[in-house]
Amino acid sequence: MTDFTALSAEIRELAAERGAVVLAHNYQRAEVQDVADFVGDSLGLSRRAAATSATTIVFAGVHFMAETAKILAPEKRVLLPEPNAGCPMADMVTGEALVAWKERHPGVPVVTYVNSSAEVKAESDVCVTSANAVAVVQALGASRILFAPDKNLGSWVARALPDVEVVLWDGWCPTHEDVIPEQLLAARAEHPDALIMAHPECRPEVVDLADAVLSTSQMLAYAAESPADEYVVVTESGLIHGLHRAAPRKRFFELSPRILCPNMKVTTLQKVRDALASSTGEVTVSDDIRVRAIAAVERMISIG
Repeated sequence: MTDFTALSAEIRELAAERGAVVLAHNYQRAEVQDVADFVGDSLGLSRRAAATSATTIVFAGVHFMAETAKILAPEKRVLLPEPNAGCPMADMVTGEALVAWKERHPGVPVVTYVNSSAEVKAESDVCVTSANAVAVVQALGASRILFAPDKNLGSWVARALPDVEVVLWDGWCPTHEDVIPEQLLAARAEHPDALIMAHPECRPEVVDLADAVLSTSQMLAYAAESPADEYVVVTESGLIHGLHRAAPRKRFFELSPRILCPNMKVTTLQKVRDALASSTGEVTVSDDIRVRAIAAVERMISIG
């Protein structure tokens, strides 16, 4: 095991000197999670960013997450340690393409996953997370919605709300899309006493085999509160570290092969240190985009 003690200590010293807060997504490397002030899902961390008194936010995640933090905290400097850390699913829809889609479905509200760019949020009526998508769509009271960009999360919403017609954008998370039912069946055979927790970004035929379909924050709470001692975790492998912290006496099993997001793993401790030391990787959002994008995010928050 690599000893990250000295580098972690330097990061904490730099953060204190620069009035910075370090945020890390649940899918980040274990050592990056350990050095962060807060670890969580993308929206939860962005809300932390808005609430903090720190003037600089170092966001160990991917680009759309840092953008969302900037949308909610425009007065703060937001740094992304690895500027090339993107999200293929977020890139599957652009603001221009969403406008054209809306024109083909006039008057139908646009519901957008927070895993999207600022310009896409700006063209949306409301945003959702994987934890609240069903509740937000239900609260809208619309009989028909456009849902972008994740067709799998959209399918999960449609199945939960059969009275709502959900028109799906053809987007997906490559990391979760690669999971196939055979992997869950093999895990079930190997760990018959374990509960299977799957993320709703997985294909419908995969979530059908799960005992619980949950966001990352919900998985952490579920594992801590459930009486079960063993769990099969069907989401990106970085969550295992957080699960061990949330429920240290329980056992967590990954699928084979492991579920890995290459974009989440490009951020290293050294890159976090360099961002703090040199203020590199600053993420900006233009005011016109930000004002329209925050309206969709705040509408979601107001719904609850």
